[in-house]
Amino acid sequence: MADKEATQRRAARVRRQIRKVAGERPRLSVHRSSKHIYAQIIDDARGHTVAAASTLEKDLKGSLKTGADQAAAAAVGKLVAERAVKAGVKDVVFDRGAFIYHGRVKALAEAAREAGLSF
Repeated sequence: MADKEATQRRAARVRRQIRKVAGERPRLSVHRSSKHIYAQIIDDARGHTVAAASTLEKDLKGSLKTGADQAAAAAVGKLVAERAVKAGVKDVVFDRGAFIYHGRVKALAEAAREAGLSF
């Protein structure tokens, strides 16, 4: 139970800092598991999700070797950025949660930047 509590504390600490600097910008929240990666653009002011993508989607699932590598993370980052731009969101705050900005999380963020999001 201590590991789960530590993870929740780290995520809360990151989100607390994000709220201070975010202003009116929505946040790009990332979650990774051992098999998949998920990303969503959340508008906290209105309390809803603007865009989302994950490796569980049928069009991505068929084209990827696995959902747990950097190529899959980059594909999810590109897809969520395209959907966000289509919804009219270009400026976001990156919310890595309790995950270190390294590997798959970094690949997702860089792909989202290349696809048109700025953070």
